[in-house]
Amino acid sequence: MTAHEEQDPARSDRRTVDRLLPVWLEEMEQNDPEAARRVRADWGSGSLTEDTAQDLATWVTARITDSAFNDDEGPEVDGPARITPADKESVHRWLAARGHHV
Repeated sequence: MTAHEEQDPARSDRRTVDRLLPVWLEEMEQNDPEAARRVRADWGSGSLTEDTAQDLATWVTARITDSAFNDDEGPEVDGPARITPADKESVHRWLAARGHHV
């Protein structure tokens, strides 16, 4: 990875989405397999509906697992992937850059 790629927020945001989307889909699959299938198809075609984008934005916000607190300030939330407040911002920024209202 070049220094420019490390500084490019769009690429960094995309990497965050690529890392977290499978976690979201796995959770969705457990609760609503048909919805997960639709989102996988949308993702495969390179687009997300506005409702799907809103669901992803809400999910990543609710699933923040690393609050950056130390042991004295509060616990780290267990989850299938480490999701930081910065990850949430990356996902929201990536969705907004694609015209979604988050």
